[in-house]
Amino acid sequence: MKKIRLALIYGGTSGEHSISRITAGGILRALDPQRYDVVSIGIRPDGTWVPGEVDPAAMTMDSGLGEVPESDRRIVLPPGDGSQPLLELSADGTDARVLGPIDVAFPVLHGPFGEDGTIQGLFEMANVPYVGCGVLASAAGMDKDMMKKVLVSAGLPVGPYVGVTARQWRTERDQVLAAVAELEFPVYVKPARAGSSLGISRVERIDDVAAAVDEAQRHDPKVVIEQGIAGREIEVAVLGGGADGPARASLPGEVLLEAPTAGFYDFESKYVDTDGLTMSIPAQISPETTDAVRELAVRAFDAFECEGLTRVDFFVRESGEVLINEINTMPGFTPFSMYPTMWEATGIPYAELIDELVRLALDRPRGLR
Repeated sequence: MKKIRLALIYGGTSGEHSISRITAGGILRALDPQRYDVVSIGIRPDGTWVPGEVDPAAMTMDSGLGEVPESDRRIVLPPGDGSQPLLELSADGTDARVLGPIDVAFPVLHGPFGEDGTIQGLFEMANVPYVGCGVLASAAGMDKDMMKKVLVSAGLPVGPYVGVTARQWRTERDQVLAAVAELEFPVYVKPARAGSSLGISRVERIDDVAAAVDEAQRHDPKVVIEQGIAGREIEVAVLGGGADGPARASLPGEVLLEAPTAGFYDFESKYVDTDGLTMSIPAQISPETTDAVRELAVRAFDAFECEGLTRVDFFVRESGEVLINEINTMPGFTPFSMYPTMWEATGIPYAELIDELVRLALDRPRGLR
């Protein structure tokens, strides 16, 4: 059987560069060499595409939160009908090597300029099948303000929040703070288009909101300020159905922190200081709540017209009320991340999950759909 030529693309220009690299290491280790011919492509923090690493042992959490190494070679994916080859060029453009076409791209990029519809648009222009959501779902899902607007328009439940653009913060700060004062404290101030809990602050008083916005704007000029919700944080992984089949929801999971130093599940507790962190899968919630979050997760997937994969995060209040916190169209995908771990508990092991995502990418139509 002809091998599938897969471009594994990782790194990127966002603050989640190192996590993307670790994700790529996990996928590279799991890909069956009898089935896949892998072309590894790293995106440097400056946006340069370079030949990627081929040893998954060099891309693990144990090896540290490193970055894509420098190279004097460049990788180029030109537009075309899908049959055009990848090119490898010298940095000065004087030497070129044809790498041949690829069958499918697997971008494991998190954050802006990777998860937000930008690289998805490049693949669409190149007519190259790719794993994951399309341009619209990726862009709307990445922006927490637009995300909530889509969820509300679809009749899905979200908590109170205030969205703040850079212009509004410069010219309408008093009005923004007045709107925030209407929320119940504590509030969470977040970059609108960052992930992995980067730049998030928990704020107890209105007087501290401005400093928290300044911190969030170090990662993104646009900010969302969300009312804190007292409840358990439950997650559900969603996988596309393929063809005209319905999307599938995993068993729900819950991240449990014994003593979170920052008061919430932040970047440090996710990736660095993970002592006291456990994942409960399936989450210990009632059958009725389990059914509710799984149904809402699929409805959210459909509301954004997602493809491939999405993780939907919920708050479940003591009353039983369920609110959608956010969706993530390229969730963490190391072998130990919640998305693949939830599918493992639901009956799809990591390597099989990768195969299924590649199949979904290859099977869906190109162009408008």
